[in-house]
Amino acid sequence: MHDLILRAWQDKKIFFYLVLVPLSWLFAGLTALRRLLYRLGFLSSYALPVQVIVVGNINMGGSGKTPVVIWLVNELKAHGYQPGVISRGYGGKVTQPTRVQGNSLPGVVGDEPVLIAQKTGCPVYISTSRVEAGNALLKMHPECDIIISDDGLQHYRLQRQIEIAVVDQQTQQNQHLLPAGPLREPYLRLANVDAVILNGHVDVKDGYP
Repeated sequence: MHDLILRAWQDKKIFFYLVLVPLSWLFAGLTALRRLLYRLGFLSSYALPVQVIVVGNINMGGSGKTPVVIWLVNELKAHGYQPGVISRGYGGKVTQPTRVQGNSLPGVVGDEPVLIAQKTGCPVYISTSRVEAGNALLKMHPECDIIISDDGLQHYRLQRQIEIAVVDQQTQQNQHLLPAGPLREPYLRLANVDAVILNGHVDVKDGYP
């Protein structure tokens, strides 16, 4: 199925327009409704006791978020902050809040959290709930005065003060939402973040908000 959808993205034939595009409209409606419910307070969100910066993207797959997180953490440390990092831990098997060390097994906690722990030396916690990961981190490391969320732009249950979106070529090549394209949120979502980082060769004239 995965290969079929990828071919449909490239060929854009009948299956793309009759099946995938209508499904992407439905996905867009559900995404917009969910975000509206959080904005209006019908779905509850949680504020950690420290500032939160989310580094994420609007498309599926990697776009270079982790190097940005590592750079940001090291810059904050150089300016006197004591940051911690939370992550979903994609590719791992952990669901409960867990501390990630530089020697943790990537197959258990995910590749990216291990890399962040190795490159920054700061506390890194993972969980399927970033709120729980943040609370666990702050409980064990109350000295942390700022939290960086690796991914989680669409994890609206966690309140954030700053949003940074990383954009690569994939984000621009197909601007349809899932399953007609790779986007988890509309491209215009980038107009609402605090900063956009362009990764690689990206044509900023092509549909950029």
